[in-house]
Amino acid sequence: MAAVSYALRGLQVPPETQERVREAAERLGYQVDPIARALASGRTGNIGVLCGSLDDVWQQRIAAALGRGLLEVGRNGLTVDSSNDPLLEASLAQRLVDQRVDALIVLPVDPRGAHWAKIARQTVLVSIGDGLPGAATAAEVVFDNAGGVTDALNLLADAGHRRVTVLTPTGLSTPDRPAENVVHRVAAELGITATLHTAPHDLDGASAVAREVLTGADPPTAILCLADSIAYGVYAAVAELGLRMPDDVSVLGFDDHPMSRLLTPPLSTYGWPVDDLVDAVVERTVRAVEKGTRSRRKVLAATRQMRGSMAPPRPTRAQERTAR
Repeated sequence: MAAVSYALRGLQVPPETQERVREAAERLGYQVDPIARALASGRTGNIGVLCGSLDDVWQQRIAAALGRGLLEVGRNGLTVDSSNDPLLEASLAQRLVDQRVDALIVLPVDPRGAHWAKIARQTVLVSIGDGLPGAATAAEVVFDNAGGVTDALNLLADAGHRRVTVLTPTGLSTPDRPAENVVHRVAAELGITATLHTAPHDLDGASAVAREVLTGADPPTAILCLADSIAYGVYAAVAELGLRMPDDVSVLGFDDHPMSRLLTPPLSTYGWPVDDLVDAVVERTVRAVEKGTRSRRKVLAATRQMRGSMAPPRPTRAQERTAR
């Protein structure tokens, strides 16, 4: 019985034995009962994937890649969207645990939420993008957001931009995405004016914020968007206002979604290594489920992808007179 069980799961028996067992099962019309297997093993084979917002095209990409990666190792990904709502996030996390997922992979909205400590005691908890400081996570795969934002602001300053707006999808700085602190510190060091605004991932919401910024009393010459999906809203606002990019305003994004290359002009952005991310998360999750081990935190750096949406700012009239 044990040998048949291992063979049907592809474990601990030679490939030729696995093949013979599967042939016999097919001939007999035998099908594995997943509920019985879960009761016997204490595992369901299901992994929860709790996303902050699937309006964000980058999170859509990560969720799809995680689903494929988990299937490759014999697990099923159950993807859920918390709509950027911390209360809904806490409720959905507990609901997935109650459905006996073997692990929960989360792209958190509220990393400091008190619910994470309880969730970590109930199942294997793996975090992407932000650490969960109050919880005993099995693994954390985070991004060097501070390094990416610092590089972007330096890039814009070197090009001559002195008025920069930063659009962030989160209202508050989080442990591994300290946008507010980094923006203000680096801007002061560079001698530029940088303002921070919260913008949603959806096109209409991001476009509305961008319109307000671009029609203000002293509009920026450059906008740094901490998600490509927000940058798409900036493109929409620029077109609606009759402005030209990058002549009137430069735009930088974060995530390097494939769609960003198709824009006019193509979006300059910072990309995260998606394949490395997914491989690291899947490997650490399976190891924690199988062996109960915790992994060291993995930090991923962004790569700059320069395209056509950024250029030096247009000279002011005073600068043009001085040049003449």
